[in-house]
Amino acid sequence: MYMNIQEDFGMITDRVFGTLPTGEEVRIFHLENASGAYAEVMDFGAILVKLCVPDKEGKLTDVVLGYDDLKGYETNGCFFGATVGRNGNRIEGAEFLIHGEKVILSQNENANNLHSGPDAFEKKLWHAEKMDTEKNSVTFSRVSPDGENGFPGEFKVSVTYTFTEENELKITYEGCSDKATVANLTNHSYFNLSGEGSGKVLDQELQLYAEYFTPLKSSQGIPNGEYAQVAGTPMDFTKAKKIGRDIDADYEQLIFTGGYDHNYVTDNYAKGTVRVIANAVSQETGIAMEVKSDCPCVQLYAGNFIEREQGKNGHIYGKRDGFCLETQVEPNAVNEERFHSPVLEKGEVYKSETSYRFFIQETK
Repeated sequence: MYMNIQEDFGMITDRVFGTLPTGEEVRIFHLENASGAYAEVMDFGAILVKLCVPDKEGKLTDVVLGYDDLKGYETNGCFFGATVGRNGNRIEGAEFLIHGEKVILSQNENANNLHSGPDAFEKKLWHAEKMDTEKNSVTFSRVSPDGENGFPGEFKVSVTYTFTEENELKITYEGCSDKATVANLTNHSYFNLSGEGSGKVLDQELQLYAEYFTPLKSSQGIPNGEYAQVAGTPMDFTKAKKIGRDIDADYEQLIFTGGYDHNYVTDNYAKGTVRVIANAVSQETGIAMEVKSDCPCVQLYAGNFIEREQGKNGHIYGKRDGFCLETQVEPNAVNEERFHSPVLEKGEVYKSETSYRFFIQETK
């Protein structure tokens, strides 16, 4: 049963989701708009747990993968719904230089650092510091201590989820550090526009406004430092196509990662400017998604390594049952001069925004 947090908070309600081994209570926050569509987020990991929007028949459909209980999220090897930080994606060799000083991070994927892990932002209990019924939003905050997973500086950070009357989920990040550090936060939700648990996303159509991607050196997922045109390759999503159309092509980049798991350099980037970077649709449900961001890049990950995950509603998730669009700077950007820098200087304010808007598209 939902309870109002305070009388002032109207349609923002919360409930207990579980208790951590530390004895700390975890709560889910329910953001519902006037149509009855809603998003649910929790203070553990600042994670997106549910996103329920109407299909072409008006049936509410949960379009993100996840778990029914807290225990699933305590493990969460797939990063379902996670707020990833301080740095999304990979840093080669789990080290970098910042102003001439070497920073050594934890290694958690081969010899690299992936998503700042292990036990990074998605495994921390955040503070629900602000609920705003007028905006239908909740803000989570935490202080990442100096040296957490090797990252320098005490980093005060917040993530705000806002769910609008237009069925748009906006995610805004803000942070400040007392030392130069890396700030490149993202959300790792897996979308299935036919509904979580409905099977593979290969027939869902995707368009990316990106004429370039960053090719990988090898199967370890580190870019080679170059930009390559998508034109004439299976990487091309400049015109909408089914995710599965070329995913198994005999193409080195796709062989490296068993399908799409690549960074795209989005068109018309200007610092601080939000623009449309992607569209997707399920012809089955009619649910379409428009993605906007102020980030220069987005990682398309087609769920190539999901293996028998016990998901929501008794569903067992498998390979390619969801796709991610993780807004970011380029992977390993801190070690590549040509890429967009993720360095946040001492006292500088980090801000970033990404949104996912859902609507019904007339089916073919």
